[in-house]
Amino acid sequence: MPTVCVRRGAALALGILGTTLSGAPAQIAPPATERRPVAETLHGTELVDPYRWLEGDNSDPERIGLMNEEVASWTDGQNAFTRDVLDSLPGRATLEARMRELMEVGTVGLPSTAGDRTFFRKREGAQAQSVLFVVDEEGDDPRPLIDPFAIDPSGLTSLDWYAPNSDGSLVAFGTSRAGDENSTLNILETDSGEWLADEIPGKVGFSGWMPDGQSFFYTRLEDVNDAYSRESRFHEVGRSWRRDPVIWRQREIEALYEGHDKTDAEIAELKTTWAGSSYPSEDGRWLIISYASGTSSNDVWIADLDHWLRTGELAKKPVVVGEEGRNSVAAYGDMAFLRTNIGAPNGRIVAIDPASPGRESWRDVVAHRDDVVVTGMQLARGLLVASLMKDAASAYELFTTRGEPRGELRLPGIGSAGLSANSDRTSAYLSYSSYNAPSSIYRVDLATPRAMPEQWFRVDVPVDESEIVVNRVSYTSKDGTEVGMFIVHKEGLELDGDNPTLLYGYGGFNISMRPGFSATLYPWLEAGGVYAVANLRGGGEKGLAWHKAGQLDQKQNVFDDFIAAGEYLVSNGYTRPEKLAVRGGSNGGLLTGAMVTQRPDLFAAAIVAVPLLDMVRYQDFLMARFWIPEYGSAENAEQFEFIRAYSPYHNIQPGTKYPAVLLTAGENDARVHPMHARKMAAALQAATTADPEQDPVLLWVDRDAGHGSGKPLDLRVRDAVDQYLFVMWQTGLLEG
Repeated sequence: MPTVCVRRGAALALGILGTTLSGAPAQIAPPATERRPVAETLHGTELVDPYRWLEGDNSDPERIGLMNEEVASWTDGQNAFTRDVLDSLPGRATLEARMRELMEVGTVGLPSTAGDRTFFRKREGAQAQSVLFVVDEEGDDPRPLIDPFAIDPSGLTSLDWYAPNSDGSLVAFGTSRAGDENSTLNILETDSGEWLADEIPGKVGFSGWMPDGQSFFYTRLEDVNDAYSRESRFHEVGRSWRRDPVIWRQREIEALYEGHDKTDAEIAELKTTWAGSSYPSEDGRWLIISYASGTSSNDVWIADLDHWLRTGELAKKPVVVGEEGRNSVAAYGDMAFLRTNIGAPNGRIVAIDPASPGRESWRDVVAHRDDVVVTGMQLARGLLVASLMKDAASAYELFTTRGEPRGELRLPGIGSAGLSANSDRTSAYLSYSSYNAPSSIYRVDLATPRAMPEQWFRVDVPVDESEIVVNRVSYTSKDGTEVGMFIVHKEGLELDGDNPTLLYGYGGFNISMRPGFSATLYPWLEAGGVYAVANLRGGGEKGLAWHKAGQLDQKQNVFDDFIAAGEYLVSNGYTRPEKLAVRGGSNGGLLTGAMVTQRPDLFAAAIVAVPLLDMVRYQDFLMARFWIPEYGSAENAEQFEFIRAYSPYHNIQPGTKYPAVLLTAGENDARVHPMHARKMAAALQAATTADPEQDPVLLWVDRDAGHGSGKPLDLRVRDAVDQYLFVMWQTGLLEG
């Protein structure tokens, strides 16, 4: 078996893995990539793209980006080189055994209750995918309802979502294959386990059951090859979906905005947003319609559902239309509550009159606060539960429906929590985890929020989490902004500047990086590695303003925050550049790709997973026009300037010593096109002056995966081993 050259001439011992790296790989350089320059001028600037042919077949509008024979052959060569390097690293088998031991630990999802039944997903041992179980009555043994392996023994089919009706007698669920996220809806009868004849194709999203338990709202794509063709419909069990009434169509969104002052250009933009959903109130009295107007805003209407069912007239009334911020409505009877950013950058919850939801009727129930972010709400019997976030950690506060405080829900610690509550009871299920606390499920009674939660399930992970320390620090970014960061390591760490460190970030789309348990992280921590997570601008950790500070022409703030995080770790004695790696995926892959091109001197290695990298052309592929409100578009002359300035693919400089890079992509990715990783790999391989034996640029394109969801266990184990062994090798964690 070939071996890999030692980084910087050091002998690398696998520490707890107990072996040594030496020698050289059988193939010491990636296969050469032909340059076929394509020149174009955008807004007076000439750009030359030498690897546009790696995008695939662009000759037919219906085949944009599809892999052709020569791209497939090139990908095969890159994959072969990557496998040759990664599979040849001594100690792989030992690390894989440890990862498998950790990842085969059973997991249980947050349960949901419907009538007397409790539903939850569970995966045990070597099962490829989670199985849906039901407990018919308290005290009964769980019984399996949906086993994806029974549907598809290859393990590539996943259960994407499930939704029981009000009494749990029926379950709607979605399945997809090989990570394409193209969910097909089916309905199962809980008692018999029989599937009904109803089947709805088209990347279906479930919106909500009606109280009769025989009808529901959902969204789907009219054309699965057109991400901008979403529609909202209403289904009655037993009726063909083709006869289902349409609430709104993305292609005809003018009808939804009738009566609102929208220009043709604004309507055109709305046709390429994330769309939304139409969902009923739990009692079926109201229909709430939500439609995204950007990555940080959505419009909301409310309609009398009985009137629509009787007459077919959707007499909707605007709640929030045309304003910045995220909004959601929970309604029951004559009560309705709106979680909004209007007048509250950190969020607030107001009571509204569903029959007359104008702002003059709004009344604060949970007021805006500077120290916490209001992220959501749920209704329980007589209670409103507000989901909060403080310093990126979860909290829940309870109020009466008139806004009288009823205390804070007691949590097991400082970490990430989820709550599953029902409007007809105060009993609920709580999930909780942190970096040093394995995922657990608890029963809670919201009527007595300060009582100790009753443990219902705990993941029994073969690690000693008590020896892991979690610290929360604050550091200063380039422009003086204070940014928070979690730092995780074994107790007793010496701040001698010599600790291999892995820095993670995301920084976009209002998504917050909260503390959570990851079993795959533990081999890194056990071997003495440091793990850091930065709460960058662009996320939601500090509310709407924090998100907007990392959007559009402010995107460089995200990269500056991440660079400052790396510099903090170096200047405070955690590590040095030769031992510092970065990791990120999707928008986080854009982040780590930017680190490679902006600060190649600061990092030894980068994991660039399912990334956006060619930001000049990203909007032309798959669903990427959804993200124009976040990034902008090079089609716009003003936005082109700031996009071109940071686009990783366009900032590769020949003759630069770049860090080692592992780029990954999924051939079935319906979100981020694999062309980004292909082109970046080719360009970096050609440009870097680094020794390909010591600091290789590797590309792995998974033919059986998409953006990441739905991967079976074996593929997830392989990916975890690939990435952690790569950064162990490159940061010298294994030095003897």
